[in-house]
Amino acid sequence: MSKNNMKSVKSKSGAQVAILFPGQGSQSVGMGSQLFRESPAARSIFEAADDALGFSLSSLCFSGPDEELRRTINAQPAILTVSIAAWKCAQERGLLEDALRPAFVAGHSLGEYTTLVASGVLSFTDAVRLVRERGRLMEMAGQKHPGGMVALLGLNEGMAQEVCQMTGAEIANINCSGQIVISGSQNVLSEAVCVAREKGAKRAIALEVSGAFHSSLMQWARRGLQKFITALQFHHPRIPIVANTTARPLKRAMDIKLELQDQLCRCVKWQQSIEFMRGKGVSVFIELGPGTVLSGLTQRICPGVRTLGMNDIMLMGGTVS
Repeated sequence: MSKNNMKSVKSKSGAQVAILFPGQGSQSVGMGSQLFRESPAARSIFEAADDALGFSLSSLCFSGPDEELRRTINAQPAILTVSIAAWKCAQERGLLEDALRPAFVAGHSLGEYTTLVASGVLSFTDAVRLVRERGRLMEMAGQKHPGGMVALLGLNEGMAQEVCQMTGAEIANINCSGQIVISGSQNVLSEAVCVAREKGAKRAIALEVSGAFHSSLMQWARRGLQKFITALQFHHPRIPIVANTTARPLKRAMDIKLELQDQLCRCVKWQQSIEFMRGKGVSVFIELGPGTVLSGLTQRICPGVRTLGMNDIMLMGGTVS
């Protein structure tokens, strides 16, 4: 697909574009290797990550081992790095200009940190170090207050809220209609799954995570994260960031700092975020990062919108020498 064809995805009716960045769970061994080979701009991001963290994160992305890449402390900076590498590659190829200049950026959980780099709030170096610390704190919080996450399929938000009220679980992610993720201790989740099935849940899928993310069991991590965030210089975003916890734009540095702390312990309102952007005229959603999870969710939330992914970006404009 040529750059001109890429730009043709924007309709003549004044439709807007949003960039989406994925969260933890989208990682896979080999991710980003094509970006590294074909884009000098992307390659510089991987090299910067390795320098900032003091070890070869790029090798972990490209070669694994898988069990190490899945660890929260590694998966989070790895996904952020691949996502920003894709962002830089798209910029390098002139694919996010003019008709495809984004009106909003949004990221799912970890992906919200990626938006900080894309919108100029933080430097990449600060962001990758922050995310590495976030992953470390979340792993430790999971050890201090063990728990997990379960995706409930086939229940709406109201029914999932009833399950939580009856069991003490907490809604962690509202991904789309019929896909709600809950968090809690293992005993709480076991009871919640039973109640959910009684209420008609089609499936209950335990997620491979190291703790009860986006719940009150992450309060210990929130306190540690606050100290790290306070030491960094945040700028106002150049592109509005649609917040996980409110599904509304963030426009001030101070609000972003509070959002990053709050989202550790509060629900990610992804469905509402996509609906907000669609209501503002966005009809083209570009997912930059490993996997296509957010593209699939976006199509379920707003059928008929156009979605593009990182593989599309790699096919556009030819190989960069």
